[in-house]
Amino acid sequence: MKIVPVILCGGSGSRLWPLSREYYPKPLLPLTGDKTLFQQTVIRATAISGAAPPLIVCNEEHRFMIAEQARTVEARPSGILLEPEGRNTAPALTLAALRLVDEVPDTLMLVAPADHLIRDNDAFRQAVTEAAGLAAQGWLVTFGIVPHHPETGYGYIRRGSDLNRGFEVAEFVEKPDAEMARGYLEAGGFFWNSGIFLMRADRWLEELGEHAPDILEVCREAMAEGRRDEDFQRVSSQAFSNCRSDSIDYAVMEKTRRAAVIPMDCGWSDIGAWSALWDVSDRDEGGNVTRGDVITHDVQNSLILAGHRCISAIGVTDIAIVETADAVLVTPLSRAQDVKHIVSRLKAENRDEYRLHRRVYRPWGDYESIDNGERYQVKRITVKPGAALSLQMHHHRAEHWIVVSGTARVTKGDKVFILTENESTYIPLGVTHRLENPGTIPLEIIEVQSGSYLGEDDIVRFEDIYDRS
Repeated sequence: MKIVPVILCGGSGSRLWPLSREYYPKPLLPLTGDKTLFQQTVIRATAISGAAPPLIVCNEEHRFMIAEQARTVEARPSGILLEPEGRNTAPALTLAALRLVDEVPDTLMLVAPADHLIRDNDAFRQAVTEAAGLAAQGWLVTFGIVPHHPETGYGYIRRGSDLNRGFEVAEFVEKPDAEMARGYLEAGGFFWNSGIFLMRADRWLEELGEHAPDILEVCREAMAEGRRDEDFQRVSSQAFSNCRSDSIDYAVMEKTRRAAVIPMDCGWSDIGAWSALWDVSDRDEGGNVTRGDVITHDVQNSLILAGHRCISAIGVTDIAIVETADAVLVTPLSRAQDVKHIVSRLKAENRDEYRLHRRVYRPWGDYESIDNGERYQVKRITVKPGAALSLQMHHHRAEHWIVVSGTARVTKGDKVFILTENESTYIPLGVTHRLENPGTIPLEIIEVQSGSYLGEDDIVRFEDIYDRS
């Protein structure tokens, strides 16, 4: 029976701010090595014997980054399903199941979040092999992580009757306090809830139809009214907006009578906070994890990540310091879960730091804000060979472009012309324009914006090869 990895890329990882942000979230970050968590997930899932190419579900905003990261590890997804907005894991899985069930109804879906770390891939593959028999029989199988210490940051699964290669699920337990977590460890028969599943596509839809029929109905409508866009499959934004948010556990797994659990001891972590990253990382003789330009004196058991400048620390213990181009986080590792409160504050104040890094990636390349003031902003823009920005205009700003390297094809009103290094042009407010790279090397320009409003939402697009609104 065919196994299709279904990679869910919806997590935002807000507790890993300021590295993880809404438009560049945790799955796309290389937190534990050269490859991102998403890339590690794809490689691990597709290495299972007989696994088909993965089906990826992600937010529409991240689609080009997801496609590029898959390409760089030579993964060829069977499709990339685009969610117009996040609605948690149950609707995301339902979209994937609806696509797969039309092809092979009893396809086994290996459902894997894109932002988890697994250090023992052999143990993971062995657990999936053991789960396949139960899943083929119609069980909805989840994987329970064998706990090594009392953990209050995870939900738990209590095992029930023996099913030979696994167990029935007796109950799902919410995140416990420290005393209850110790009791679970001492009692035995409890596992951490990994959020990884193996199940038949048709069985998921059957159970969802029984326990959450409204989600199934909305997702059917969204898929039916969607469309293919090259490698991407878009669902109807209008229909999907009516879907309520719910998790796989709450929508089905806690209600079904056919939930099974396979124990798995594979070096798993969801890296849900900076303390978890410290825990899974290699540490020096002082118990410290450092990256980048870091100088310490008398520092123990700390996590210090420098992205753009030198960080010096003296006489601190059990602390996390994380620096990016536009933000610095300092917190005791014991309070790492509270980073979400900072993100909530940034959202409430409508600040860009919760959404964007100073460098912002786009399908055509990237731009980085290098200076700004009340009525001006300076950006460094890089356009990939053969790529083009949309044909657009602005109501509130004018732009001056200076070519640093490469060749630019510029559309300005009804004129089209070429600029090379050290040449420039001025785009007045309200004039239709486009920037393209017709060359074979990256195009780099400095853009100076001036005007009464410089927000990214002051863009009116007329044409776009990437089908953005």
